[in-house]
Amino acid sequence: MEILLPPNWPRPKGFSNGIAASGRLVFVAGQIGWTPAGVFATDDLVGQLRQTLENTVAVLKEGGAGPEHIVRMTWYVTDRDEYLRQAAPIGECYRQVIGRHYPAMAVVVVTALMEPRAKIEIETTAVVPN
Repeated sequence: MEILLPPNWPRPKGFSNGIAASGRLVFVAGQIGWTPAGVFATDDLVGQLRQTLENTVAVLKEGGAGPEHIVRMTWYVTDRDEYLRQAAPIGECYRQVIGRHYPAMAVVVVTALMEPRAKIEIETTAVVPN
């Protein structure tokens, strides 16, 4: 896996501008912050993020991948201001579950998600080296 950082660009914090990788692709459908039983344990954004990331890691594991193999994530959040207010705890939660691996990422603000209580949904792509 190669982190792509064009010359003279500042190093981004918390994500990579791009990643080049080859190997087995693992695609994780949009995960939300409910438990494996399909129940929300919290309406707190950071709490839902933790569960969303744990769900993502569980699906990655089924595909023979781990957090270190993630090359791309797209986060969908329902409240931009809440996301920005919670930036520090969001970063801490991310590092606790995923570690200090920062794939190419995008955060998109949406008006709602399919599950009304969901505050965040994350799609993930991983590449497991051959």
